[in-house]
Amino acid sequence: MKRVFVSIGGGELRNKTTAPIDAHIAALAKSRAGEGERGYALFFPTASHDSNPYFNSFRKTYTSLFDMKSDVAILTKGLMTVEHVAEKIAKANLIYVGGGDTLYLMQVWRETGVDKLVWEAYERGAVLAGLSAGAICWFDDIYTDSLVEGECAPYRGLGRIKGAGTPHYNSRPDFNRVVKEQGYPLSYAIEDDAAILFEDEAPVGALSSGGSAYRLRLDGGEIKKEKLELVK
Repeated sequence: MKRVFVSIGGGELRNKTTAPIDAHIAALAKSRAGEGERGYALFFPTASHDSNPYFNSFRKTYTSLFDMKSDVAILTKGLMTVEHVAEKIAKANLIYVGGGDTLYLMQVWRETGVDKLVWEAYERGAVLAGLSAGAICWFDDIYTDSLVEGECAPYRGLGRIKGAGTPHYNSRPDFNRVVKEQGYPLSYAIEDDAAILFEDEAPVGALSSGGSAYRLRLDGGEIKKEKLELVK
């Protein structure tokens, strides 16, 4: 069974702008749940400081549209212990990490050890998906606006996916300059309403509900930009 990670560049669950991408994710997760099973989707709103409305938007997509059992993992506010969250992770066919403050997400996950628990679930066969902060935190290097509000800057990610990454590429064209300045040999640039499908940590193509995704390679100081083909 191949490990599957879906990195979504941006979009609004509330307005269902990523619905075609979500449909692909749900189908993958349900296939791993077994024939006739609904599938269990676990949502992490950590980057949004555990926003309950955000989870409601997730549930209205993955339960209402795709008939998966939706649950939430709360790591702040004292509502759930890490042990309780670990039990949910162990049952999940899909782990979806929402957007928000990337640095806060990584800080909380590292302090609680949840980053390792989620990655272990991914390695055993749970589909891992993330949007914006949840999409890029896994890369070696990330381009984030979490350091200074309104400004983007490079930062180190969790180091699980080789290369650098940015979400919202349609509104962050300066990422190309950063790639050159930082000397990133391999990068991924994902627009809103687009995603990259990784299998065994290697990109196999793009998913889209309107946006595009790119692989950038630095060669002799110049960027070679490749638009990823849509997954059929």
